[in-house]
Amino acid sequence: MRIRLDLATPGPLFEQLASSLRASIVDGRVGYGERLPAARDLASALQVNVHTVLRAYRVLRDEGLIELHPGRGATVAKRLGHHTALAGAIHDLVDEARLNGVDAPALISLIREAYR
Repeated sequence: MRIRLDLATPGPLFEQLASSLRASIVDGRVGYGERLPAARDLASALQVNVHTVLRAYRVLRDEGLIELHPGRGATVAKRLGHHTALAGAIHDLVDEARLNGVDAPALISLIREAYR
């Protein structure tokens, strides 16, 4: 699972983290029942506050993607079917666009142009 945060990007870090984790779950890089890293471990690895990780985890819990088990960590709560490498590439592309300040309409325009 690849997680990239850009401290220079406007907006909360927990949203970037939730987006990256969501992409990993949706495209199957992290499967049903798998444990996510402990909040403290992930915070340490990303050099962010543990509350940033916990907030991202709560967002994903509220979306129904993960379950939080106090003292035992977080696990993926949904089977999302068979997703292809294309789904992962799409999520990576959107994450990269966000990190570079490319908004959705501009990204869609770029995709349409490249598709022709």
